[in-house]
Amino acid sequence: MNKNWLERIRLTPRLWFLLGFLGCAFLLSMGAYFQFVGGLEPCPLCISQRIAILLTGIVFLLASLHNPGVAGVKAYAILGALTALGGGAISTRHVWLQHLPPEEVPECGPGLEYIFNNFPLTETLKLMLSGTGDCAKVDWTFMGLSMPGWTLVAFLLLAALSLLQFWNAKPN
Repeated sequence: MNKNWLERIRLTPRLWFLLGFLGCAFLLSMGAYFQFVGGLEPCPLCISQRIAILLTGIVFLLASLHNPGVAGVKAYAILGALTALGGGAISTRHVWLQHLPPEEVPECGPGLEYIFNNFPLTETLKLMLSGTGDCAKVDWTFMGLSMPGWTLVAFLLLAALSLLQFWNAKPN
């Protein structure tokens, strides 16, 4: 009659959303590590992806803390998937820029600090979402994928984790 501890743990949506939040926190900490310890300066698309990871993490944290019923789990699942897929779209753009032939790479833009201080908001958002020539540079790879490639994989996994809560949601 004494079940082992793994069989007693029910992986509720609350726990899955918490694990998703922890995954987002890990991704943000890795970005900070590569920036501040590894010396890799983030480009506009990198910053945009970090913002999307942060937003996805916030949705997951709120879902975990709120611990809603079935309808709430589904609402959080949709919102989490949308933020993750939005980040995935940014990552896809970044990977695409990295695979352009050198003659088709857009021109490099001014530094992010200059952009934030001197450009109007609409132009800043355009640069943050479309990227510059700086975004085409590959500074790091692991198993053949660049950092934006791995970030795209992470966003797709986060979206899947979020949407899987539709089938995991049970009335309290």
